[in-house]
Amino acid sequence: MTREAAGLAPSRAVLDSGIVVVAKETRKTPAVTMNLAVRSGVVCDPSDVPGAMNLLARVIDRGTSTRPAAAIAEELDGRGVTLNIGATRHLVSFTCTCLAADLEAVLAVIADVIVAPIFPENELATRKGEVITAIGQDEDSPFIRAAEALMVMLFGPDHPYARPQKGSTDSVERMTRGDLLRLHAARFAPSELTAVVVGDVDASKAIDAIRRAFQGWQTPVPPSVPLPRPAPATTRRRTLIPMMNKALVDIAYGFVSIARSDPAFYAHWLMNSILGQYALGGRLGDSIRERQGMAYYVSSALEAQIIEGPLLIRAGVGAEHVDRAIMSIDEELDRLRQDGVTEKELAESRSYLIGSMPRTLETNAGIANFLQRSEVFGLGLDFDLHVPDLLRAVTLDEVNAAAGALDPAHASIVVAGPYTDQHL
Repeated sequence: MTREAAGLAPSRAVLDSGIVVVAKETRKTPAVTMNLAVRSGVVCDPSDVPGAMNLLARVIDRGTSTRPAAAIAEELDGRGVTLNIGATRHLVSFTCTCLAADLEAVLAVIADVIVAPIFPENELATRKGEVITAIGQDEDSPFIRAAEALMVMLFGPDHPYARPQKGSTDSVERMTRGDLLRLHAARFAPSELTAVVVGDVDASKAIDAIRRAFQGWQTPVPPSVPLPRPAPATTRRRTLIPMMNKALVDIAYGFVSIARSDPAFYAHWLMNSILGQYALGGRLGDSIRERQGMAYYVSSALEAQIIEGPLLIRAGVGAEHVDRAIMSIDEELDRLRQDGVTEKELAESRSYLIGSMPRTLETNAGIANFLQRSEVFGLGLDFDLHVPDLLRAVTLDEVNAAAGALDPAHASIVVAGPYTDQHL
């Protein structure tokens, strides 16, 4: 077990089974937040069954080999605990907060859910119906349709990042209990689990509690999932998704950016803040929404991942403003690339990002999420101490170099909503 002496100073242990435990003691309230994540997100979906991990996450707590769904609900509800389960690209996460006195009892339930789910047929049928309803809602949403289509343009239709996380109506209807049991057996293993415990409990006791809860769990290390690195775009591409019954057009405009492990990440983080995050949406918000008044919303987001992730610009406009809005995004990117950012913009964005750190760590849940992400990306136990210096070390030239990658001539653009080629 290792321990850092400053900042958050969490304790970290790797159990004999391969489970990683990160524990941080806080004494603000007599409560504990747990954030357990299995590295088996939707990138692990079989290529012919997209949406499988999302469905698995929806039904995994509906019964185990020793506890029926009603017993799980009773044990958690009786202690005032809500167990939140969700699948993202790389993780299936289990998060909750409980009284410190209930830690071991709640952990026993969570461990049972993670290790020994049985996916009862009746519960599976119910969850499949809910997922199919959600897919229908997504298909009726210009915002989601634009985002999903853009990911296909950026990464290619067969890339794990491009698959719709919920799958399709057809793929969900085809999924069986056996499919979920096989997927769970193949992808859930001690080596893939990181358990973060934050709150009113000694770190050593939290580590021992995780060890006892998962005692006896032995599963081989799963094979890694191939994640091909996307080829950078060499031309400008634009796709239209007409949805004439909608009131608003959603624009998704983006590029493949960088991986989280790239040393240039901090320059890209600052650049993105200046472009579409700081204050009321950065330069994009100031130009397109505030000065020109033609967007209901506009912002940018950098999603650096295990491999190169996307930088996405999103805007919602009326049909009459679509081409003007896209032209304005082009102009802001050209201005950013040609003129660069100012010292004032860099200083303000740096101050904002550094100043936001304490706010993200005000609660046990915020600390647990921060430590989980730090573990996923291998940032170290003392990452919270290094963030300010990492941002202060970024130079104006490095931020401008990051901006240089955003060439409108290589942008991928999706327009979804009440808009047709006749508007061109």
